[in-house]
Amino acid sequence: MDDGRTTPVTRRRPRGRTPLWVGAAIVLVAGAGTAGALGLGGDGGAGSDAKVPRTDRTVQVARGTLTEQKEIDGTLGHGPEVPFHVRAEGTVTWLPETGARVTRGKAVLRVDDRPVTLLYGSLPMYRDLAVRQRAAEPQADADGGAKATDDPAPTPAPQPSSSVAPLRGMDVKQFESNLSALGYTGFTVDEEYTGLTATAVKRWQRDLGLPQTGRVAIGDIVYAPGAVRVARADAQVGAEATGNPVTYTSTSRMVSLEAPAADLGWAQRGTEVTVELPDGRPAKAEVARVGKDAAAVSGVGGGGAEGGNTDGSTGGEATVPVVVAFDDQKAVGRLESGPVTVRYVVKEDRNVLKVPVAALVALAEGGYALEPAGTAGTFVPVRTGLFADGMVAVSGPGVREGLKVRIPE
Repeated sequence: MDDGRTTPVTRRRPRGRTPLWVGAAIVLVAGAGTAGALGLGGDGGAGSDAKVPRTDRTVQVARGTLTEQKEIDGTLGHGPEVPFHVRAEGTVTWLPETGARVTRGKAVLRVDDRPVTLLYGSLPMYRDLAVRQRAAEPQADADGGAKATDDPAPTPAPQPSSSVAPLRGMDVKQFESNLSALGYTGFTVDEEYTGLTATAVKRWQRDLGLPQTGRVAIGDIVYAPGAVRVARADAQVGAEATGNPVTYTSTSRMVSLEAPAADLGWAQRGTEVTVELPDGRPAKAEVARVGKDAAAVSGVGGGGAEGGNTDGSTGGEATVPVVVAFDDQKAVGRLESGPVTVRYVVKEDRNVLKVPVAALVALAEGGYALEPAGTAGTFVPVRTGLFADGMVAVSGPGVREGLKVRIPE
């Protein structure tokens, strides 16, 4: 039934890449004729013969925080896919299932029935790791020359003898750190691949069912920052192990979105946001990564020889990829993927007096007022501040916390 009442309306736009304003629209709750009858420009409205439609509904002026937010759509998942750079040569004999979790010391795939093992680190495997042989200098006498003999006949030059020399480098330390983390001991974690390291490697190879050579080939290992989730396998069992046969993502769920490049002030690492999950539940999160490269959004629809828009444009506004990480993975529940909405704070006013937008009365001469409960035709002019979530900040000489005001019709 239409009784003339106008209430605030929040209309939600369809999901898209453009941020949406969140909060109630400003609705004038009294008609122009009614507001003009208030006569607040003169004696404050007292004595007016006009009757202002009112209800018995009242609210109290409250003190609190108002927060203006924007929202942008994103996708729940496990973040960007990263390829494993496999250096092993041969035939793929085993591949993991999509979604499988692989941890340190486990196989990412098998080539010629040999495991390609995952270890943790940032350096790639770029060379074989082994104890190398070093050529020794010929033995010299005290005078610095070759040792003399009593035989006056010429003798062949002494042949250099070989000795063991450690391989050095940060890649060695990275590998030894992983070997130690897997429970193998008897060597020092440092930048030298010594005979003691090789002995520990032989024990590791025995446990993997490999020949105990003490040498780690370039194709035996792949590195990742930590445990991974298999995203997909581009190769097939029986195919050659070339290129990037397996890709991975993080094991943690996160949100990927495309933020307008012109509105990236909020997208700073550590910025707190709220994610509305596909089932409607909110979850706390924060910005984890912000891309450095902007890309134009492809235009939608035909109309051009190159697939541009009907107005002749070839694309939309440029966007930058942003990744949002959850504070608590348990808050996401069992959901693995789906569309989500990310909300971030644009402006926040603390310790302000606020009322529902519906409590405002529009004045004929401009501005707004509140009608205190228990009065007949008395109105208190107010200054309005931030509008957010159906509430508005109000101030003025006659406004105080706890004041009861009517909701006009």
